[in-house]
Amino acid sequence: MNRTGSVTLVGAGPGDLRLLTVGGWQALAQADVVLYDHLVGGAILALCPETSEKIPVGKEAGNHTLPQGEIQRLLVEKAREGKRVVRLKGGDPFLFGRGGEEAEALRAAGVPYEVIPGVTSAFSVPACAGIPVTHRGCSASVHVFTAHREKEGKDPLDYTQLAALSGTLVFLMGVHAVPSICQGLLTAGMEGSTPAAIIEKGTVAGERVLTAPLRELAEKAEREKIGTPGILLVGEVCALRDSLSWREQLPLYNKRLFVTRPRSRSAALAGPLRELGAEVIEIPSISLSPRSGLDELWGILEENAFDRMVFTSPSGVEMFFDALRKKRMDVRSLAGKKIAVIGPATARKLEERGLFADCMPARYDTQALADLLTERAPGDRILLLRSAQGNPELFGRLQQAGIRVRDISLYDTKWENEQSFFSRLLADCLKGEENEYVLFTSASTVRGFCRMLPPGFDPARIQAVCIGEPTAKAAREKNMQVFVAEKASGESMVARCLELAHPKRKASEKRKEEN
Repeated sequence: MNRTGSVTLVGAGPGDLRLLTVGGWQALAQADVVLYDHLVGGAILALCPETSEKIPVGKEAGNHTLPQGEIQRLLVEKAREGKRVVRLKGGDPFLFGRGGEEAEALRAAGVPYEVIPGVTSAFSVPACAGIPVTHRGCSASVHVFTAHREKEGKDPLDYTQLAALSGTLVFLMGVHAVPSICQGLLTAGMEGSTPAAIIEKGTVAGERVLTAPLRELAEKAEREKIGTPGILLVGEVCALRDSLSWREQLPLYNKRLFVTRPRSRSAALAGPLRELGAEVIEIPSISLSPRSGLDELWGILEENAFDRMVFTSPSGVEMFFDALRKKRMDVRSLAGKKIAVIGPATARKLEERGLFADCMPARYDTQALADLLTERAPGDRILLLRSAQGNPELFGRLQQAGIRVRDISLYDTKWENEQSFFSRLLADCLKGEENEYVLFTSASTVRGFCRMLPPGFDPARIQAVCIGEPTAKAAREKNMQVFVAEKASGESMVARCLELAHPKRKASEKRKEEN
């Protein structure tokens, strides 16, 4: 019997990944099919399971990829195939999101569904911009409207009634209508000195907040070329922004960072960057695939034909011990063997298995590791455990030094397909703007990322933050703007991003040190 399918209507919030609900995150992780809107944040779309079918259904002003009726037909069709379907909508599904219509269609078709409300942009975007929609002694109510017009020329708003309201007015989908809304309220008798605000691209990189008296707002918005998506607010609470704004104080505010390492390892880098205020989009440019067989490895282990193991990445540690477990061999087979690692992240991954590295170079790269092994292990039989696509320099250097080394390929590093979902997501999110940085943790991530670039996109527009010189070399070969972390570690990459975001602060600190 086929599994009964279902649909979950999920509100994705205003765009910031941290504002996606736990329920929404869980539903997305289990989805077989995801139908998503244009305004869903890139960081949230990157959470879609790799195996899921992902269908863009538009919902951008003036450009609907699919009509509403077709979206509803697809929801029913995919659920009847026995699939877990997520309908991912910006903000909240039931606040001008047409989620009610979709629920009606599902009920009529007999398809099980649930609704996971989202953090509505009507309240969260102003809050993140330092504007509380209600405030004691200032505004005791909040009123939310859509400025979207179903028919050209027909304004759905009754400005006489709106001007008489005493609370905060919030207009969604209203950037195009700012002049008419402002003029309508003024004509209806609202004071021209009433504080007002427009928030463009709220909670994500590129956010702009514009405040002005109601009578000046439309002209100021046109002068500043405020674009969509945006929210218009009118009311006394808008005057609180100057004292309550907080996001701008975060050191990576309004920066968009792309993390390109494999999905299983991106969170350790993405998390700290988000805490510092950046919009982080995890777009893996490579994936790791364990190799089967490994007959050469088992033969070496059974014959005890090695003295030292060398790991060049945390992934190598994981792959090695996963292979041991599947072979039903345990760490007692490694008794007395020395272990070398390329850096602290690899050492930490080893410690999780109850083992500690005997040596690690002071500089965390292939050349330094080769120098260290040549110095400390000239007579050792070395077992080099890494990716089949690993840097050939290490193996070559050890052989030239007369060291007996066996290079074992535990896994393959594969590049994303040019037509993959992540490639399409990158095309939507990457702008090549001054506030964007792409973080690379290996030469492979650089090469994979370049394969994903949209046709015609010039790599010279990319500001590349690289973990070490081998990675930087690969980025320079692609003509990228390269910035290298002081040390080959995630912590140092975060520090480098902070330096790039605040170059004057770094120069000031350097002058203080020199003095």
